[in-house]
Amino acid sequence: MNNVENESEKKKKKEIEREDELTTVLDGVNNDDEDLKRVQPWNKQITVRGVIASILIGSIFSVIAMKLNLTTGITPNLNASAALLAYIFIKAWTKLVHKIGMVSAPFTKQENTMIQTCVVACYSIAVGGGFGSYLLGMNIKTFELSGGQSTEGNTPSSIKEPGIGWMTGFLFLVCFIGLFVLIPLRKILIIDYKLTFPSGMATAVLINGFHTRGDKMAKKQVRGFIKSFSMSFLWGFFQWFYTATEQCGFSQFPTFGLQARKQTFYFDFSLTYVGTGMICSHIVNLSLLLGAVLSYGMMWPLITKLKGDWFPSDMPETSMKSLNGYRVFISIALLLGDGLYNFVKILRITIVNVHSRFNAKNRNSAARGANEEKGLSDCRQDEAFIRESIPMWIGAVGYVTLAIVSVIAIPFIFPELKWYFILTAYVFAPSLAFCNAYGAGLTDINMAYNYGKVGLFTIAAMSGKENGVIAAMAACGLFKSIINVSCILMQDFKTGHLTLTSPKVMLLSQAIGTALGCIVSPLSFFLFYKAFDIGNPDGEFKAPYAIIYRNLAIIGVQGFSALPQHCLQLCYGFFAFAIGINLVKDISPKRIGKWMPLPTAMAVPFLIGGYFAIDMCVGTAVVFVWHKINSNKAELMVPAVASGLICGEGIWTLPASVLALARITPPICMNFLPA
Repeated sequence: MNNVENESEKKKKKEIEREDELTTVLDGVNNDDEDLKRVQPWNKQITVRGVIASILIGSIFSVIAMKLNLTTGITPNLNASAALLAYIFIKAWTKLVHKIGMVSAPFTKQENTMIQTCVVACYSIAVGGGFGSYLLGMNIKTFELSGGQSTEGNTPSSIKEPGIGWMTGFLFLVCFIGLFVLIPLRKILIIDYKLTFPSGMATAVLINGFHTRGDKMAKKQVRGFIKSFSMSFLWGFFQWFYTATEQCGFSQFPTFGLQARKQTFYFDFSLTYVGTGMICSHIVNLSLLLGAVLSYGMMWPLITKLKGDWFPSDMPETSMKSLNGYRVFISIALLLGDGLYNFVKILRITIVNVHSRFNAKNRNSAARGANEEKGLSDCRQDEAFIRESIPMWIGAVGYVTLAIVSVIAIPFIFPELKWYFILTAYVFAPSLAFCNAYGAGLTDINMAYNYGKVGLFTIAAMSGKENGVIAAMAACGLFKSIINVSCILMQDFKTGHLTLTSPKVMLLSQAIGTALGCIVSPLSFFLFYKAFDIGNPDGEFKAPYAIIYRNLAIIGVQGFSALPQHCLQLCYGFFAFAIGINLVKDISPKRIGKWMPLPTAMAVPFLIGGYFAIDMCVGTAVVFVWHKINSNKAELMVPAVASGLICGEGIWTLPASVLALARITPPICMNFLPA
């Protein structure tokens, strides 16, 4: 009898849930026309409180992204977190203003989109500005870690120490020009080609959900965020007391035994990386763990036993002619294999897709069919997107003006990078940016880093041994920044298209965020650079991509003579492995292909170890179990809880850095030794 009652109750609950879902959908459809009527002109969509919120949230995210960049180099996509924090901030602002008896303008999804765009543009400079890769790779520490003068092509003239002034100037020159590259093509990419830009679309769905499904869902997410943020911040504060030196703290706990810890297999109690694991997909986290097991669990112990045979026994492990050389160059082989395969794949998809679209345009019937299929909602979105267009001359004049300024100014920052190389880069950049944005619109894969590596190798080969390393890394930043910023802008245009936000607002928000990022990112970098030992392979802030990018430049200048004994053969094998894995993934049935590991994810633990991969796998386990228990709640709460875990411990690094600069050390050292 009880079973029958329980079943009837379950049926009733399901019916109620279905009714709620149907009501939500109908409300969304009915609201489309109302939304279009209520959309304010572009100058009302960008607000003072929105800019203030953008500055605060963007600065916080820049610090968090910088910490992740300088520790492992892995930074999750924080777009959804930015949209959520924007919603929380403005809702709190509105409540506070109402409590003191003042009236505030209603919070719209256009304002939410504007803040999210500005924040993403800001923290993207911290992620992609080269602070943990090609800019840091120019300093003397990375020069020495790369073998110093004993490595051919690694000359003493290829050193440039970080500086706030030249870093800020370089970022303004190479990032701002990316805003103007694809302005004339935005209608073609967003409306004519109807590219999905999955990340931009997902953010738009989230923002629309905040503003159409009422406050109930948003309040749950806000509570989840605040709880996880508070727990993470307090945990970071508590851990600090036990870290008197770098060899102290909870991260020293030998989770799987002392021998396993020696091989970097331990849980280091970092809630930041647990949260990162919750946001990243299961296959990313499992690929990281597989890379750690393959490298630190199997290969490095075996190669260490060959000391005296493959490399001199008296040579330190950190030398590029010793074990560290195998770590760096095999990581590079995986990155290059994966990058080359995806580069060719996305380029092929882009060419085939563009060709098919041009063919379709020649058929009048196909064009009529496309127009008939276009829904009423799409027409409204297109109307709002086109209504306040950006004049094409702005894009052309902006690009040409900034290109001229850069050709003159960048050689003063990097004399090794000749003006004619910069001019050539700006001639080819628009076509490369279009290919990248088109590919990202189809696949959600931003290939800017791979275009940057193409620029690195090209300039390294053309610049010669004396100037090649610095010129190559600077050129890498130039190519990557232009292409990356233009792609992010297109993703944001897609978000604006779906939230009925003016393109003028999107461009202005992106410009504000980029300017803010060019100022905040160097400052946050120097906060860490002065407070901690950045680039130390045995410390917390390993910055693994700095040595990777420097050695890419050395290979470009010198060739394969820079590699230790038998390393080239291993690199060939792992390069082929990366291509083979991708090939199997693409030709296999989806149920098999989805379990193929990602070579780029595998490459990172090859260099820095498995501890953070274990943290991230804990995050993926939490998500997996949560989905099994209550899938609907997990879908709603995982982004909020994960964002709180990342932000809480990330924010703690600010006071921790200030304490380190003030030479205030924690009172206790916790360590574990064999009996």
